Amino acid sequence: MSTTYETGHAKNVANFQRLIEFVTDYGTDYNPSKKSLQLPALITLKTAADSTLLDVITKNTLFNNKSNSRITEFSDLRPIATRLVNALQATDATPETIDGAKAYNRKIQGKRASDSQTPVNPNAPAPSNISASQLSYDQQIQHFTGLKSVLENEPTYSPNEKELQIPALDTKITNMTDINTEVAAAYAKVSNSRIARDKILYDGEDALLETAGEIKKYIKSVFGAASPQYKQVSGLRFRK
Repeated sequence: MSTTYETGHAKNVANFQRLIEFVTDYGTDYNPSKKSLQLPALITLKTAADSTLLDVITKNTLFNNKSNSRITEFSDLRPIATRLVNALQATDATPETIDGAKAYNRKIQGKRASDSQTPVNPNAPAPSNISASQLSYDQQIQHFTGLKSVLENEPTYSPNEKELQIPALDTKITNMTDINTEVAAAYAKVSNSRIARDKILYDGEDALLETAGEIKKYIKSVFGAASPQYKQVSGLRFRK
Protein backbone atom coordinates (compact mmCIF):
# COMPACT_ATOMS: atom_id res chain seq x y z
CA MET A 1 0.00 0.00 0.00
CA SER A 2 1.54 3.27 -1.05
CA THR A 3 1.80 6.49 0.90
CA THR A 4 -0.12 8.19 -1.91
CA TYR A 5 -3.04 5.86 -1.28
CA GLU A 6 -3.08 6.65 2.43
CA THR A 7 -2.85 10.43 1.97
CA GLY A 8 -5.64 10.27 -0.59
CA HIS A 9 -8.12 9.65 2.21
CA ALA A 10 -6.94 12.77 4.03
CA LYS A 11 -7.31 14.77 0.81
CA ASN A 12 -10.92 13.64 0.48
CA VAL A 13 -11.66 14.75 4.04
CA ALA A 14 -9.88 18.08 3.48
CA ASN A 15 -11.96 18.74 0.37
CA PHE A 16 -15.10 17.87 2.30
CA GLN A 17 -14.16 20.54 4.83
CA ARG A 18 -13.88 23.03 1.96
CA LEU A 19 -17.39 22.04 0.87
CA ILE A 20 -18.64 22.75 4.38
CA GLU A 21 -16.99 26.17 4.36
CA PHE A 22 -18.59 27.08 1.05
CA VAL A 23 -22.11 26.00 2.03
CA THR A 24 -21.74 27.74 5.38
CA ASP A 25 -21.03 31.00 3.58
CA TYR A 26 -24.10 30.52 1.36
CA GLY A 27 -26.21 31.09 4.46
CA THR A 28 -29.95 30.56 4.01
CA ASP A 29 -29.50 29.99 0.27
CA TYR A 30 -28.19 26.55 1.16
CA ASN A 31 -31.30 24.87 2.53
CA PRO A 32 -31.63 21.23 1.43
CA SER A 33 -34.60 19.22 2.63
CA LYS A 34 -32.57 16.03 2.95
CA LYS A 35 -31.34 15.83 6.51
CA SER A 36 -28.00 14.21 5.64
CA LEU A 37 -27.15 17.25 3.48
CA GLN A 38 -27.94 19.82 6.11
CA LEU A 39 -25.03 21.62 7.73
CA PRO A 40 -25.19 19.95 11.19
CA ALA A 41 -25.10 16.51 9.54
CA LEU A 42 -22.15 17.54 7.38
CA ILE A 43 -20.20 18.72 10.42
CA THR A 44 -20.96 15.47 12.25
CA LEU A 45 -19.82 13.44 9.25
CA LYS A 46 -16.60 15.45 8.97
CA THR A 47 -15.88 14.92 12.68
CA ALA A 48 -16.41 11.17 12.28
CA ALA A 49 -14.12 11.10 9.25
CA ASP A 50 -11.39 12.97 11.13
CA SER A 51 -11.70 10.48 13.98
CA THR A 52 -11.30 7.47 11.69
CA LEU A 53 -8.26 8.98 9.98
CA LEU A 54 -6.61 9.62 13.35
CA ASP A 55 -7.41 6.11 14.53
CA VAL A 56 -5.74 4.58 11.46
CA ILE A 57 -2.64 6.74 12.02
CA THR A 58 -2.45 5.75 15.69
CA LYS A 59 -2.83 2.05 15.05
CA ASN A 60 -0.52 2.18 12.03
CA THR A 61 2.22 3.70 14.17
CA LEU A 62 1.71 1.03 16.83
CA PHE A 63 1.99 -1.70 14.19
CA ASN A 64 5.24 -0.28 12.82
CA ASN A 65 6.72 0.14 16.30
CA LYS A 66 5.89 -3.48 17.10
CA SER A 67 7.43 -4.52 13.78
CA ASN A 68 10.63 -2.70 14.69
CA SER A 69 10.70 -4.46 18.06
CA ARG A 70 10.35 -7.79 16.27
CA ILE A 71 13.25 -6.95 13.95
CA THR A 72 15.38 -6.27 17.02
CA GLU A 73 14.30 -9.48 18.78
CA PHE A 74 15.02 -11.66 15.74
CA SER A 75 18.22 -9.87 14.68
CA ASP A 76 20.58 -12.18 16.60
CA LEU A 77 18.77 -15.43 15.80
CA ARG A 78 21.10 -16.59 13.03
CA PRO A 79 24.37 -16.05 14.92
CA ILE A 80 22.94 -17.64 18.07
CA ALA A 81 21.79 -20.70 16.09
CA THR A 82 25.27 -21.09 14.61
CA ARG A 83 26.88 -20.79 18.04
CA LEU A 84 24.54 -23.45 19.39
CA VAL A 85 25.52 -25.91 16.67
CA ASN A 86 29.20 -25.18 17.31
CA ALA A 87 28.68 -25.74 21.03
CA LEU A 88 26.97 -29.05 20.30
CA GLN A 89 29.87 -30.15 18.13
CA ALA A 90 32.15 -29.66 21.12
CA THR A 91 30.26 -32.36 23.06
CA ASP A 92 30.05 -36.15 22.79
CA ALA A 93 26.86 -35.94 20.71
CA THR A 94 26.50 -38.50 17.94
CA PRO A 95 26.91 -37.47 14.29
CA GLU A 96 23.19 -38.05 13.83
CA THR A 97 22.33 -35.61 16.62
CA ILE A 98 24.71 -33.01 15.21
CA ASP A 99 23.23 -33.47 11.74
CA GLY A 100 19.76 -32.90 13.17
CA ALA A 101 20.88 -29.63 14.77
CA LYS A 102 22.58 -28.55 11.55
CA ALA A 103 19.38 -29.20 9.60
CA TYR A 104 17.45 -26.80 11.82
CA ASN A 105 20.25 -24.25 11.58
CA ARG A 106 20.20 -24.38 7.78
CA LYS A 107 16.50 -23.60 7.83
CA ILE A 108 17.04 -20.68 10.21
CA GLN A 109 19.85 -19.27 8.08
CA GLY A 110 17.81 -19.53 4.88
CA LYS A 111 14.51 -17.93 5.94
CA ARG A 112 13.38 -14.56 4.60
CA ALA A 113 12.22 -12.78 7.73
CA SER A 114 15.70 -11.75 8.81
CA ASP A 115 16.98 -10.94 5.31
CA SER A 116 16.19 -7.26 5.77
CA GLN A 117 16.77 -5.66 9.14
CA THR A 118 16.00 -2.09 8.07
CA PRO A 119 13.81 -0.45 10.72
CA VAL A 120 10.29 0.45 9.66
CA ASN A 121 9.35 4.11 9.40
CA PRO A 122 6.49 4.52 11.92
CA ASN A 123 4.77 6.83 9.42
CA ALA A 124 4.93 4.30 6.60
CA PRO A 125 1.62 2.57 5.84
CA ALA A 126 1.24 -0.90 7.27
CA PRO A 127 0.85 -3.63 4.63
CA SER A 128 -2.63 -4.36 3.36
CA ASN A 129 -2.17 -8.11 3.78
CA ILE A 130 -0.04 -10.70 5.57
CA SER A 131 3.26 -11.08 3.72
CA ALA A 132 5.45 -14.14 3.21
CA SER A 133 7.97 -12.64 5.64
CA GLN A 134 5.30 -12.58 8.36
CA LEU A 135 4.80 -16.30 7.91
CA SER A 136 8.54 -16.94 7.93
CA TYR A 137 8.82 -15.38 11.39
CA ASP A 138 6.45 -18.11 12.55
CA GLN A 139 8.63 -20.71 10.82
CA GLN A 140 11.84 -19.40 12.38
CA ILE A 141 10.33 -19.77 15.84
CA GLN A 142 9.45 -23.36 14.99
CA HIS A 143 12.92 -24.10 13.63
CA PHE A 144 14.63 -22.57 16.66
CA THR A 145 12.31 -24.55 18.94
CA GLY A 146 13.33 -27.69 17.06
CA LEU A 147 17.00 -26.84 17.49
CA LYS A 148 16.48 -26.30 21.21
CA SER A 149 14.75 -29.67 21.45
CA VAL A 150 17.78 -31.39 19.92
CA LEU A 151 20.09 -29.68 22.40
CA GLU A 152 18.05 -30.31 25.55
CA ASN A 153 17.78 -33.99 24.69
CA GLU A 154 21.55 -34.37 24.36
CA PRO A 155 22.91 -35.41 27.80
CA THR A 156 26.40 -34.07 27.10
CA TYR A 157 25.21 -30.61 26.04
CA SER A 158 26.01 -28.42 29.05
CA PRO A 159 27.68 -25.16 27.98
CA ASN A 160 29.04 -22.73 30.56
CA GLU A 161 27.90 -19.72 28.54
CA LYS A 162 24.53 -18.65 29.95
CA GLU A 163 23.19 -17.40 26.61
CA LEU A 164 23.67 -20.90 25.17
CA GLN A 165 22.02 -22.76 28.05
CA ILE A 166 18.52 -24.20 27.71
CA PRO A 167 16.79 -21.70 30.08
CA ALA A 168 18.15 -18.82 27.97
CA LEU A 169 16.83 -20.51 24.82
CA ASP A 170 13.42 -20.95 26.44
CA THR A 171 13.38 -17.23 27.22
CA LYS A 172 14.41 -16.40 23.65
CA ILE A 173 11.60 -18.52 22.24
CA THR A 174 9.08 -16.91 24.59
CA ASN A 175 10.23 -13.41 23.65
CA MET A 176 10.08 -14.14 19.92
CA THR A 177 6.66 -15.71 20.23
CA ASP A 178 5.31 -12.83 22.29
CA ILE A 179 6.49 -10.07 19.95
CA ASN A 180 5.33 -12.02 16.91
CA THR A 181 1.87 -12.32 18.47
CA GLU A 182 1.89 -8.61 19.30
CA VAL A 183 2.69 -7.74 15.68
CA ALA A 184 -0.17 -9.93 14.49
CA ALA A 185 -2.57 -8.28 16.95
CA ALA A 186 -1.41 -4.80 15.94
CA TYR A 187 -1.91 -5.69 12.28
CA ALA A 188 -5.48 -6.83 13.01
CA LYS A 189 -6.20 -3.52 14.74
CA VAL A 190 -4.93 -1.35 11.89
CA SER A 191 -6.74 -3.52 9.35
CA ASN A 192 -10.04 -3.19 11.22
CA SER A 193 -9.43 0.54 11.65
CA ARG A 194 -9.10 0.89 7.88
CA ILE A 195 -12.39 -0.94 7.41
CA ALA A 196 -14.10 1.50 9.79
CA ARG A 197 -12.53 4.46 7.99
CA ASP A 198 -13.61 3.21 4.58
CA LYS A 199 -17.15 2.71 5.82
CA ILE A 200 -17.37 6.36 6.89
CA LEU A 201 -15.69 7.66 3.76
CA TYR A 202 -16.95 5.42 0.98
CA ASP A 203 -19.54 2.79 1.87
CA GLY A 204 -23.25 3.55 1.69
CA GLU A 205 -25.51 6.46 0.83
CA ASP A 206 -24.50 8.50 3.88
CA ALA A 207 -20.74 8.07 3.37
CA LEU A 208 -18.57 11.12 2.80
CA LEU A 209 -17.96 10.40 -0.89
CA GLU A 210 -21.65 10.00 -1.75
CA THR A 211 -22.63 12.96 0.40
CA ALA A 212 -20.10 15.21 -1.35
CA GLY A 213 -21.58 14.29 -4.71
CA GLU A 214 -25.09 15.07 -3.50
CA ILE A 215 -23.97 18.43 -2.12
CA LYS A 216 -22.59 19.36 -5.53
CA LYS A 217 -25.82 18.30 -7.21
CA TYR A 218 -27.88 20.36 -4.79
CA ILE A 219 -25.73 23.46 -5.32
CA LYS A 220 -26.02 22.96 -9.08
CA SER A 221 -29.81 22.74 -8.80
CA VAL A 222 -30.09 25.86 -6.63
CA PHE A 223 -27.59 28.19 -8.28
CA GLY A 224 -27.30 26.70 -11.77
CA ALA A 225 -24.56 24.89 -13.68
CA ALA A 226 -22.94 28.15 -14.83
CA SER A 227 -23.07 29.81 -11.42
CA PRO A 228 -19.91 30.85 -9.57
CA GLN A 229 -21.15 28.85 -6.59
CA TYR A 230 -21.21 25.63 -8.58
CA LYS A 231 -17.82 26.41 -10.09
CA GLN A 232 -16.47 26.74 -6.55
CA VAL A 233 -17.39 23.19 -5.64
CA SER A 234 -17.34 21.34 -8.95
CA GLY A 235 -13.55 21.33 -9.01
CA LEU A 236 -13.22 19.63 -5.62
CA ARG A 237 -12.17 16.08 -6.37
CA PHE A 238 -13.24 13.07 -4.32
CA ARG A 239 -11.68 9.71 -5.18
CA LYS A 240 -12.45 6.26 -3.81
